[in-house]
Amino acid sequence: MSSKEKIEINSQKTTILPVSQEEKWYFIDVNEVENKAPGRIAAEISPYLQGKKEVDWFPNFDREIRVVLVNASKVKFTGKKLNDKHYYRHSGYPGGLKETSAKIMLEKNPIKLMESTVKGMLPPNRLRKRRMNRLFIFPDQKHNLQAQEKDFVKINI
Repeated sequence: MSSKEKIEINSQKTTILPVSQEEKWYFIDVNEVENKAPGRIAAEISPYLQGKKEVDWFPNFDREIRVVLVNASKVKFTGKKLNDKHYYRHSGYPGGLKETSAKIMLEKNPIKLMESTVKGMLPPNRLRKRRMNRLFIFPDQKHNLQAQEKDFVKINI
């Protein structure tokens, strides 16, 4: 090859075609889940929020997927975790570390319990907050999403 010939390198580029952004609603009832541990439920919710269950998944492309979780107060802890597991938060001030047991958290605010569990399962990137906003958790069977019920896809975990 002479120096005047151009060398062409086949470089393959992946482009994302504009995909229709239709909302998808997934519905999970904790009463119908066999193993009701919060971590196992969150591990099933996380891929749906990330869009990994979709055919056209891309890591940097955020889908309009919403997940509804009802009966969050019915989650079960195995072994001694109900009393021994603790959730921590910090106020930002010196000595401001607050500690709450799983039992108290489940009684007072089961929504916060499941939110923190699912948040821990999502990757810590710029999309996590947006994905968490698309998670709807309700402590009992009642929810305010009656208009979307026709679009619900029931997930059996």
